Amino acid sequence: MLDINKIRADFPILSQKVNGKPLIYFDNGATSQKPQVVIDAITKYYQEINANIHRGVHTLSQLATDAYEQSRSKIQNHINAKFPYEVIFTSGTTHAINAVANGFASLLKVDDEVMVSALEHHSNIVPWQMLCEKTGAKLVVIPMNNEGELILSEFDKLLSTNTKIVTVNHISNALGTLNPIKYMIEKAHQVGAAILIDGAQAVPHLKPDVQELDCDFYVFSGHKIFGPTGVGILYGKEEWLRKLPPYQGGGEMIATVSFEKTTYADLPHKFEAGTPNIEAGIVLGTAIDYLNEIGFENIQAYEHELLVYATSKLLEIEGLRIFGPEISGLNKASVISFNIEGIHPYDIGTIIDKLGIAVRTGHHCAQPIMDFYKIPGTIRASFAFYNSKEEIDIFVEAVKKAKMMLS
Repeated sequence: MLDINKIRADFPILSQKVNGKPLIYFDNGATSQKPQVVIDAITKYYQEINANIHRGVHTLSQLATDAYEQSRSKIQNHINAKFPYEVIFTSGTTHAINAVANGFASLLKVDDEVMVSALEHHSNIVPWQMLCEKTGAKLVVIPMNNEGELILSEFDKLLSTNTKIVTVNHISNALGTLNPIKYMIEKAHQVGAAILIDGAQAVPHLKPDVQELDCDFYVFSGHKIFGPTGVGILYGKEEWLRKLPPYQGGGEMIATVSFEKTTYADLPHKFEAGTPNIEAGIVLGTAIDYLNEIGFENIQAYEHELLVYATSKLLEIEGLRIFGPEISGLNKASVISFNIEGIHPYDIGTIIDKLGIAVRTGHHCAQPIMDFYKIPGTIRASFAFYNSKEEIDIFVEAVKKAKMMLS
């Protein structure tokens, strides 16, 4: 299905050694590695067309502007946005969420409700808490169950005409849970609420169709989708982007400026103040081209195979508990969050790092999930399409060795 050796050759970092061992990179949920085409595209920008965009009449500025806007169009097509100006470049998911939360400050009043889920990353909790503190609105939390899934019957009960916006991740970064966002979008709209989907953990594994989903906002980061750091996307329906005020003031986002009054530029520039991360915006399009050449159906099928294989191997270890949903079809992304009874996750992570294996340990910026399970954190292995079953075998043996050392 996939030529893994050929794919791995596209990622130069995977050929190096860490602590004298071949690198096994299982921290893809935190950030992904970059293929050579992405690295080359960054160099090409600075060597050939480095200039500021949208403002210059000279040739380099025009070339850079064209490349930047071509990338916007690629992203529009990739997520099936209706218009290119519904695609807003940001510095990442966090920036995108804050831009929307800031905009809702002018729309909310006391006793309005903002609904978040118990499965959220801190970046999809804290901006909404700040918004509620500012406006007097109430933060409402959709609860989760022991399987790491949202309790939809409670979600249905919590929704009301007071609900003004619902915000939920597409896939949980801490547990890999694939949330039923289509159902949640439909339910939110029935009470007149907007809904924002945090797609940061979803876009490396699947191809969202924002028109089919009918979400009002969809946000993600470039660095998790094999692109550069410092760039992300805020998709918003045109009607919402026109309704919300700008997040930042400055150059590029204005139409006219006087000391008496400033008028704002049209979409998308209204939300893109200042000089952006130009090369990252351009190269995000390169990363998406690369992924589409491989094919998201192929990626999802292969990563699911890795998930099933790793789960079965890890569960052979006595005292090991996996948190989150059991695998049932494609209800879970290629993330395994686990602990071994009586051993702190940090200790396991430290030992296997000495064996060249990169995993994430801690609360994964999802402390409410860890509080729910009454644990300090977990060991999280998150897989990408460049990982292999052979790496998983080495990883499992390393975990066994670490357990023996720490028992």
